[in-house]
Amino acid sequence: MAEYAAPAAVEIVADQAKEYASPYLRYFFRYGEIVEDFKNQREALELKKERVKIRVDEAERQNELIHKDVDNWLTSAEKELKETQNLKDEIDRVKCFKWCPKWGWRYSLSKKLAEKIPIISKLLETSNFAQVGYRRPLQGIEFIRSTDFMHSKSSKSAFNQIMEAINAKGVNMIGLQGMPGVGKTTLAKEVGKHAREQKFFDKVVMFTMSQNADINKIQDKVADIFGLKFETSSQEGKAEELFRSMQRVKKILVIVDDLWEEFKLEDIGIPFGDDHKGCKILLTTRQQQVCSKMKCQKEIQLGILSKDEAWVLFRDKAGLEDDCSTLNDVAKEVAAECKGLPLAIVVVAKALKGESLNGWRDANQRFKDSTHLYDEEVLGGVLEPLKLSYDYLKKGINQMTGINDIQICFLLCSLFPEDEEIDTEILIMCGIGVGLFPNFYSIEDKRKKIVEALKKLQKSGLLLETDGADTIRIHDVIRDFAHWLTSTGENRFMIKDTLKEWPHMDESYTAIALWNCSSIINIFPDKVEFSKLKTLFLEGERKRNRDDFLVVLGTFFEEMKALQVLLLKRVSFSLKGFPSLPNLKTLRCYDCMLKNFSSSLTNMRSLEILALIATEIDEISEELVKLSALKYLRLSGVGVEREMNIPPNLVSRLTSLQELHVIPKNNLNLLELKSLSRLTALSLRLSANQIPLEDFMFPKLQRYDIVGQYYSSDQEAFRRLAIQDFSSSLSAFNNLFCNVEALSLRNVGGQKNIVPSMDEMGVNELTSLQLKSCNDMEFLIDTKKDQGSTVAFSNLVELIIESMASLKGLCYGVSPTRFLQNLKEVIIKDCEELQVIFQIDKLSEKMKCQTPLLSNLTILRLHSLPKLKRIWEVKPSHRAIASLQSLKVVSIESCDNLKTIFSPCLALSMLHLQQLYISYCDRLEQVIGFGQEDEIIENDCLLYCWPKLRVLRIKDCESLKYISTNTLIQSLEYVYIANCHQLVQIYNMEQNIVLPGLGSQEYLTNLTSLELRSLPKLKYMWNGPLVHLQYLVIWNCNSLEHLSNIKDQSSLFLPKLKDVRISGCENLKYLCSSQGLPCLEAIDIKDCPRLIQIFNMENNKDGFGLQNDSSLCCWPKLRILRIEFCRNLKYVCANTWTQGLQSLESVYIRHCSQLIQVFNMEQNKHAQDIVLPELGSQGFPLLESIYLKNCPQLLQVFSSTEERDVIDDHILLNVPFLKNLEVSNCPQISCFIIQAQLIEDLVLSNVGNSRQLCNTDVPVLNEGCIVVGNQEEVFQVQGGYSFSTIKLLELRNLFEVRVIWNDFAQIVTLENLTTLTLSGCNKLRYIFSPMMARSLSHLVDLFIEWCEEIERLILAKDQVSSSSSNGDTSLQPMSFPNLKRIVVINCKNLNSLFPFGFVPVLPKLETLIVTRNSKLEQVFELEEKVEVVAEEEMKFDKLEWLSLEKLPGLIHFCPKGYHFVFPAMIELEVRDCPKLATGFFIDSQEFVHCKTKATQLVEQVAVEESTTVRNAIFNENIDWSRGGGESQLPHIT
Repeated sequence: MAEYAAPAAVEIVADQAKEYASPYLRYFFRYGEIVEDFKNQREALELKKERVKIRVDEAERQNELIHKDVDNWLTSAEKELKETQNLKDEIDRVKCFKWCPKWGWRYSLSKKLAEKIPIISKLLETSNFAQVGYRRPLQGIEFIRSTDFMHSKSSKSAFNQIMEAINAKGVNMIGLQGMPGVGKTTLAKEVGKHAREQKFFDKVVMFTMSQNADINKIQDKVADIFGLKFETSSQEGKAEELFRSMQRVKKILVIVDDLWEEFKLEDIGIPFGDDHKGCKILLTTRQQQVCSKMKCQKEIQLGILSKDEAWVLFRDKAGLEDDCSTLNDVAKEVAAECKGLPLAIVVVAKALKGESLNGWRDANQRFKDSTHLYDEEVLGGVLEPLKLSYDYLKKGINQMTGINDIQICFLLCSLFPEDEEIDTEILIMCGIGVGLFPNFYSIEDKRKKIVEALKKLQKSGLLLETDGADTIRIHDVIRDFAHWLTSTGENRFMIKDTLKEWPHMDESYTAIALWNCSSIINIFPDKVEFSKLKTLFLEGERKRNRDDFLVVLGTFFEEMKALQVLLLKRVSFSLKGFPSLPNLKTLRCYDCMLKNFSSSLTNMRSLEILALIATEIDEISEELVKLSALKYLRLSGVGVEREMNIPPNLVSRLTSLQELHVIPKNNLNLLELKSLSRLTALSLRLSANQIPLEDFMFPKLQRYDIVGQYYSSDQEAFRRLAIQDFSSSLSAFNNLFCNVEALSLRNVGGQKNIVPSMDEMGVNELTSLQLKSCNDMEFLIDTKKDQGSTVAFSNLVELIIESMASLKGLCYGVSPTRFLQNLKEVIIKDCEELQVIFQIDKLSEKMKCQTPLLSNLTILRLHSLPKLKRIWEVKPSHRAIASLQSLKVVSIESCDNLKTIFSPCLALSMLHLQQLYISYCDRLEQVIGFGQEDEIIENDCLLYCWPKLRVLRIKDCESLKYISTNTLIQSLEYVYIANCHQLVQIYNMEQNIVLPGLGSQEYLTNLTSLELRSLPKLKYMWNGPLVHLQYLVIWNCNSLEHLSNIKDQSSLFLPKLKDVRISGCENLKYLCSSQGLPCLEAIDIKDCPRLIQIFNMENNKDGFGLQNDSSLCCWPKLRILRIEFCRNLKYVCANTWTQGLQSLESVYIRHCSQLIQVFNMEQNKHAQDIVLPELGSQGFPLLESIYLKNCPQLLQVFSSTEERDVIDDHILLNVPFLKNLEVSNCPQISCFIIQAQLIEDLVLSNVGNSRQLCNTDVPVLNEGCIVVGNQEEVFQVQGGYSFSTIKLLELRNLFEVRVIWNDFAQIVTLENLTTLTLSGCNKLRYIFSPMMARSLSHLVDLFIEWCEEIERLILAKDQVSSSSSNGDTSLQPMSFPNLKRIVVINCKNLNSLFPFGFVPVLPKLETLIVTRNSKLEQVFELEEKVEVVAEEEMKFDKLEWLSLEKLPGLIHFCPKGYHFVFPAMIELEVRDCPKLATGFFIDSQEFVHCKTKATQLVEQVAVEESTTVRNAIFNENIDWSRGGGESQLPHIT
């Protein structure tokens, strides 16, 4: 090309040069060719890249994933095109030179282009892609969309349990069960989403199994997730293809949602179990039995939301703001109606979203009136899934009603009030009354079927369990659903609560429940016509007043001929009683008044169930006999008498009776029971004298509850006998012993054992046995005559024995087969003769093949067994047949002869022990040990493992030496040991034992609380760090030197320690390493005389702690530091980062004679201060209290290396919230300055070294501060800083202090000061300025002693500089309105105490003591020198004690011209005051007076002076007290 042509000379040279300098000269002479080649290649790459990009975009639109090599090629192509764009631009710039090119530039550009051409060529060669993408595998739409998962307490718990089960080995089937609408599906989706995101599984698939599931659709969905295209069309063929395909994937999670019944997942083609160990199944279901049938290894229950959680979800779904608006108040009421059911919350909230306030109020009212049930928009989404559950109850169709018996049970539950726990016995009565299970005749059989139906409803999620075994509950939303079901159709129900007016009703209802009906209901009808009504519940008002009954006329029931069930509560009937109710089968009255009831019985001839509970009737009469169909009779608290009076021979004629329950004390003749051939259930409270002396025996019964007259339980039991105060034969109960489940014998004599004396068959259905004060009983069972052939106590779960004077053991002879194999709880108290409890050495051969003895024992409590030597008697040969594998709680108290608790062979099995309590066992030597010589065997196992022991509490065991030797108790959380004076060691591992998968077991890694008290021989406790310890208390452990016996004590650290309290540990040298205490909040240590450092910082031989300054203490949460009587303590911690004490609130240290510094800042090996300057100096922002007393070597509390924290060698502490400061008897302490604006209590006594400090100048600061140290001034006051918060000020032995406040004291106000004490401040000349004195409105106590230089308490006006004057303030009269006590002693230069004006200066003064003040001339000095014209009387109404002693210069007590009166004076002392011109006397009321002699008096006062002053006592000692006998003071009338 022309623009690149060169001169001819150049071309010739170029041709010749090719042969000698190629390829370098080529860059000069082939420049044009290189440029052309580059441009062509680059243009081709651009075009190719665009074509590939178009194909990639198309593939992504088709939801394909792009092949990685295509992605890489595009990235490389884009990179090259970007980089070569600069070269292309450079080519264009070269063109401008044409015939005069720059050869260097051209050479460089040509070289760059030549290097790029092969790279571009390579990209072009590799650009021919057959396919750019491939089909993206499906993830499952459930896991892509948001799950709307709410993190509630219940869902979090269930989620964590599911994830734990998913990751557990051997678990492949997990069941999530919950009621409809509780959020099972949402939770399952969240689990799947989390598992996919965390890549726990290679594939996660979820599908729904409805009641009529389409298997083909499910198979297609699963195949899509696995990218499988079926080759076959049959269901079986697809299943096989899926099966093989899924087996090739290593880890799979399959979520089966909404499973209704057992289903073989193999029918879909899902392999699991042995076919695929990596496949986990999570199923959700409403019915618990589905989990059981599917053999779920883990079943998880999902509960409802709490009230707060429900509101948060409701508010979010309804789009409401989080405020306190009226709309929100109404919305909260609506949300509460959903009762925590997520589905209901979401549906209702979305339906009402955007509604006005009136709309919300309308919805709320509809909820309260239950009319919301007819609003499909509000509850339509909730009712449909519940209807599915209801319709699924298919079995047992009742031909009479068209619905099955289980559905009727469910509807009956909906008749009860909201949130009520429903008694199953009441439901049984109602169910029998409405004709449930008609093919079963007996009451007991019907009861079993109804209970079975209720359990099925619970498992299906339509009913809820309660804490009680005999009650159930229905969720309010499901109750509303039942009401919706019964709002139309043949079975119409009406339920009303808190009825105040009679509702409008038609006659089509079959069941009506009216609860809490007001006793003043308006227009309560005399008669209503309900021809179809079969069930009626009627309850009066729920008030405590016993007389507030709902009054109902008997005619009210006349037109209820179809009525089958009638439940009445707090109802009173009129005189006419019941009308004819020919179909009534069940009548239950609770807390009612039924007049003429006996005469009404003839109108209820079909009655089968009659229950009268706490109900007043006229009498129990012969009319009962007319109820020929009566099968069930319950009488409890009937009538007004304490004892129920049953007519003779009445019960014997009720021949149809199957169940008789007479609960209160009664006069029933037991012989009448012989006539009741159908009787299967009996409840009685009887006394011993009711049992006939002749041959009588209770009939065989299926259920009974027969208890003594004074038995304290109100709860009925299934098969219970409680026999009390019985000394004759128990043969009357022989038919009951064979199947009794709960047996209680109290004060029953004549029985040496239970088996065979009471039952030869071994009471094998007995689950609970309680024995008390049966003083003839020696054993539970005697097998001497039958060597081991008996099966006895095989189902006993609970054994409680108390005060059995003759009890020697549980079994006499060889233990029978299955003896106590189900025992779970044992409590034995106050059995004086008991020596051994479990004799495991006496076992039959059959026993050795059974489940290990005691393997179900969970709780063991032994108390006051003085002769007990061994709990277990186990021979080595019997170790395999005894196990404590279920034992959780052991409590042993006051067993004085016990030497050991557990034998070694039993200790090995205690893998579930959680709590161990031992106290007052004086001879106990060890917890685990051999109880007798023949138990000791060679090479017995040395390692015992109690991995779940959490609580260990031992006290007052005088002989105990070891608690756990070679025992793994690493799960301990709480340890309390006290008053074990022989205890040497708590936890000892003779060797460091490592278990596979567990690592070293020597550390108590879970211990959070450790309390040790009065263990004088304890030397150390454990072998490692307590990484979770929070609370540590050690008292009076005199031998304790270290907390651990590890060699390197510096590595002992307690990273979660919060609270440390140590007292009376004479040999303790230090606690632990100071490192890693980020949680430490409180330190309280006293009486540890050898304690050198609380936290050890001694360097090891390698210079530990100085290599990288790792020893720096940082306690960011430390609030309280309290140390007392630690005479060798030098440092709390040697190296402290002061800025790591930002939470410090209180420092209290006293009687630490060697303490040098509390927090010491050392230097590292480079002589650099150990600080973290980037945090700056923040002072101590939370510090409120500093107390330092009797620390003679203390130099510093806090040191600082920050320049702005040190002013002229004085440490400046910024403590903005400091309220209390006391520094006493710390003579070596360095001066420090405190900026504390809120100080309330300040005590400084004997601080600072006068030789060092007397010439030291304190710097002037910009803010007011307090100088701690023996300086010339205590308070340095600057601009507006008044110290007005001070309440208590005490300054002692501050020999260099000249002023308390500096020259700017006029700005100090002390309006809150209540107590001022000054002692030993020898250079102090005055205390207050006049203005300051006038602010002392709350001063109560003033104590001044040994202040030798003080001349005045209050500076005289002429001594105050003009700059200090404050205008009119100085003109205000001086007064101390609250000052009660004044003591001034040994102030030899003091001239006067108080200025005196025209107002009462000390109106509340109670005590005034002035002693040994040699220059004091007057106590009260007039403020102004004015001429006294007439005598002024001044009363001191509160002054009780006045003492003036050794005052040689005192002239005036009261000023001249004044007359003081002391009405309340009790004691007056005046001694050694030779110059005193003030005289004292008393008047007729025994009021003490005083006056001062005047040198010149006006004439009109002379007469009065002659009659009073002349007779007063002057210059004499006075010791007067009121009521002290003859008075020393003259009486002046």
